[in-house]
Amino acid sequence: MFETGEEAVEWIHSRKKFGSRPGLKRIKELLSLCGNPENNIVGIHIAGTNGKGSTVTYLRCLLEMQELNVGTFTSPYIESFYERISINGQAISTNDFVKLANKFQPYIEQMDGHPFYQGITEFEILTAMAFDYFQKRVDVAIFEAGIGGLMDSTNVFTPILTAITTIGLDHTDILGDTEEEIAEQKAGIIKKSIPIVTGRIALPPLNIIKKTAAINAAPFFSLNESYKVEYVGHDEIKGEIFNFENKNYYFTNLIVPMLGEYQVENAAVAIQLFLLYCQQQKKRVVKELINQGLSKAFWPGRMEQISANPNIIIDGAHNPHAVKQFVKTVNAEFQHGEKYILFSALTTKNIATMVNALQQIPNSQLVLTTFNYPCALKREDCISFNLLYYSNWQEALLKILAKMKPLDTLFITGSLYFVSQVRESI
Repeated sequence: MFETGEEAVEWIHSRKKFGSRPGLKRIKELLSLCGNPENNIVGIHIAGTNGKGSTVTYLRCLLEMQELNVGTFTSPYIESFYERISINGQAISTNDFVKLANKFQPYIEQMDGHPFYQGITEFEILTAMAFDYFQKRVDVAIFEAGIGGLMDSTNVFTPILTAITTIGLDHTDILGDTEEEIAEQKAGIIKKSIPIVTGRIALPPLNIIKKTAAINAAPFFSLNESYKVEYVGHDEIKGEIFNFENKNYYFTNLIVPMLGEYQVENAAVAIQLFLLYCQQQKKRVVKELINQGLSKAFWPGRMEQISANPNIIIDGAHNPHAVKQFVKTVNAEFQHGEKYILFSALTTKNIATMVNALQQIPNSQLVLTTFNYPCALKREDCISFNLLYYSNWQEALLKILAKMKPLDTLFITGSLYFVSQVRESI
């Protein structure tokens, strides 16, 4: 029996030795052992290479404005391990998590004794815990897929809506080497007759998703076809301003506080999902409540300012697709002063592509470092880049801060695990 949250979390982390193991046989068996709580959930399923977390947050905030209790299952965590299972933005309590761990431990031990089901992973256990926790507590639950979709452990329920935010090259060792192959995996969340909303996705992978939707007779809503977003501009105080339009609604001067034009597109996916939800549930749509909901959206570690003087911004640009958006945002919205970039990532990612993109930022100095995590970037991985490398990110941070002038900005970016450790420390 676990008595503390630390003991429960340590037990969950002990399952990391099994790594990432796509497939549904283990999660389905675990859910069966605890009474199939996934069948008692009104849920929305969101997949995509990037933008999932922000889209979940926008959608949650919009649904909360309808006075709903909204569960969210997300990963990885930035502030607290418990935030992965949250209701209305509040992480599961330590006490409730300990109760869940004690409930699930006997199931896991039983499965570990069976050669067909043994070796269930941390992510699979947390997914089952989330279903169990939400089933009597929320009106609607939003599940963010982990890796891919088809074989992801979240893909075990029938949602009322699905979404795929973006498609880019990430987790290619598991999902495939092309955007089309990755799209096939992400499209695995599409269910028969369940509406699917897509964000900004290139035509070849989008056609894969559209074909899967057609096979499943799933109503298909894509950006720039079924709904449109017009980026108006950036306000240094308010955030990003945009207009939204679909066949039934036209909203002008909506505002999201999170920085980056791509956040407008994430918000648009969430708005389209929200409008479909309201249509399904016969709920009234009020523009002012949409604005209020969006204004409350906050997702730590995404172009987040953690210090104003000196100006320090952290952003979890953890793959080439995300780095491309990061570079675009920095170039558009940070045109004054020198830009210092402290970067680290996992060696399972395409480091060379990300480093090359970051070097294209004008008036910038790129510094590489490492952090406490398996497969984190090491000195030997950086020799070919001919860039300054620190084996201690805290030392790198102090060196950069000592050189910064009032108009300069320090960006700390790369792996979400790196960003999380920096954020916690600072």
